[in-house]
Amino acid sequence: MASLTLSVSEDFKNQLKAFMWVNWSEIAREEAMKKIIFEKYLKSGEISDIDWDFCEKIDWHPVDELPLKEEFKKEIEKRKKGPFLKFNSVDEIFKH
Repeated sequence: MASLTLSVSEDFKNQLKAFMWVNWSEIAREEAMKKIIFEKYLKSGEISDIDWDFCEKIDWHPVDELPLKEEFKKEIEKRKKGPFLKFNSVDEIFKH
């Protein structure tokens, strides 16, 4: 397997030492795979079975990286304004 060296500041390196239990190689590998899958998804709109297995394993999907659509943002704002149902007890929730 090939090896990759990453240059970081001395301060950053010292901060990372606080997390000795973290496998930084695995973190870097996952993030690189996410970028590769995301780029392929943007070009084709599809995900291969192998890429899908990877996404499932880490509970991630390329659409997670896309910005929210304007119509969705508007719907969220509309719902924030109400109308809301008010209940005095938990039992009232199940009566509706």
